[in-house]
Amino acid sequence: MSAYTIAAGTAQHIGGRPSQNDRAALYAGARAPGHMLAVLADGIRGGAVAAEQVLHTSKQLFDDFAAVDAASPQRLAGLLHAIVHEAHTVVSMNPLAAGAQCTLALLLLTPHGQAVWAHVGDARVYRFAGAACAFRSNDAAYVEHLVRDDGLAPEAARRHRSSALLGNALGKDFKEPFVTIGSHAGLGAGDAFMLCSDGLWQYFSDAELAAVVAKERPRQAGERLIGKALERAKGKGDNCTMAIVKLVARAHA
Repeated sequence: MSAYTIAAGTAQHIGGRPSQNDRAALYAGARAPGHMLAVLADGIRGGAVAAEQVLHTSKQLFDDFAAVDAASPQRLAGLLHAIVHEAHTVVSMNPLAAGAQCTLALLLLTPHGQAVWAHVGDARVYRFAGAACAFRSNDAAYVEHLVRDDGLAPEAARRHRSSALLGNALGKDFKEPFVTIGSHAGLGAGDAFMLCSDGLWQYFSDAELAAVVAKERPRQAGERLIGKALERAKGKGDNCTMAIVKLVARAHA
């Protein structure tokens, strides 16, 4: 038995937009006891069609995922890659979803103290150790990919970093999304994760996010962060969505 339990929740707000195109969900493994999958999808074109497909595909493939003792990070990463690839394929080939795109972040936790995550585009993954931000996903690997594999000049990559990042999305015609994978082992009580859309992270420093998540329960943290994001956006913010996962020490009998 692990020395911690999982406390988790999702939160979102429409912001200043006419519709809510983000989606977030938390799933328990049907054939993988003690495993949990967190999903965050940010619809950037075509409404919420692509984001909805990410949730559907994530649950379907996770339900089929059979756990083995201390699965390798490579096998866990393979599941996340499969979710991205299948959701992208379905959206790209569905004529009713023409033009639909989304960015996304995925987090898979095991009962063996393992975490593996993936992200595409500007949806972010954060790992917190207590009240400190220990990791934050970024676009560095994607920019390197553009230079190394797509032939983009290094200077152009640096100059157009933001536009290049927004070009990495699920659902783009004739182009597979570039998936960045990360992992961490030896998780313990006090560790936490956040998946969020740009409608949240653009208004906070890493330290601010870490402090709120460390202090509050997931639901309260989500409410506090959304309230502050709305205040800072001054009525002009994007959809604001997050999933927060905290590892909490077990109470001794």
